[in-house]
Amino acid sequence: MSPRLPRIDTGTLTDALYGLGWSTVKRLPEAVAVRLGRQIADTAWKRRGKGVRRLETNLARVVPDASPQRLAELSRAGMRSYMRYWMESFRLPAWSKDRIRNGFVPEDVHHLTDGLQSDRGVILALPHMGNYDLAGVWVTTKLNTPFTTVAERLKPESLYDRFVAYREGLGMEVLPHTGGAAFGTLAHRLRAGGLVCLVADRDLSSSGIPVKFFGEETKMPAGPAMLALQTGAMLLPVTLWYDDTPVMRGRVHPEIEVPETGTRAEKAAQMTQALADAFASGIADHPEDWHMLQRLWLADLEAREPGTETA
Repeated sequence: MSPRLPRIDTGTLTDALYGLGWSTVKRLPEAVAVRLGRQIADTAWKRRGKGVRRLETNLARVVPDASPQRLAELSRAGMRSYMRYWMESFRLPAWSKDRIRNGFVPEDVHHLTDGLQSDRGVILALPHMGNYDLAGVWVTTKLNTPFTTVAERLKPESLYDRFVAYREGLGMEVLPHTGGAAFGTLAHRLRAGGLVCLVADRDLSSSGIPVKFFGEETKMPAGPAMLALQTGAMLLPVTLWYDDTPVMRGRVHPEIEVPETGTRAEKAAQMTQALADAFASGIADHPEDWHMLQRLWLADLEAREPGTETA
């Protein structure tokens, strides 16, 4: 009788795989890491798992006139972009300061630097595009500016701890998304003239604000607008994308200003819609670099039956 293999907890396995990535991939020559990432992406795309299928469904809203062939091309490019994000993130701790400074070229960065000089505090709000970790470490390195961010609690806890340690090692202050204390800490940092960076195209709470996004309803986090309203900080959307070079591109969009009239809730709703519109403009220009492999629109969330897949 063959010995019974021990049961391996899925969370423990996931944590181990991420640990392997951080310990191994960062040691690879860059060209090897790029090829490996592309091979992994193409394999995942060919298998057409639920994440790839969900990505195509989301892209169909971004590019509504795309043919099935065009959607397939976009989803393949999207998986390559998504895997480029991971391979870069695994390697970021080993990058030199010069590599970081030259690895990201944002347009209209004066919106950010002018805001930092004003001492009002600045909120950068981003969608899941490109590599926001690279953009963040560029800010801490090129602009010599620390910032505070919020991270979703991952399971297992050891995986969340890895992410926090990784981002703190890049010069970021990381707060947990759950627990209720994050908003107050973020507001305190902004009132002191600090910088806060938030990924803000997917609501992870029950308090999101309804917006129209590519013509359909979804919800986006209330945090960026509410922080700007409460503290007077500047709210700046940022979009990121890749091209055919090793350098990531991006744009700092103009400030989303506080409406002159309306209740606090009405002002927050208008500002969040303006944020969604800025995100949509960047995503429409570079749909393959929007890494949204989960359900987003309310119609998709409402159609999901209890116990079915969550992607």
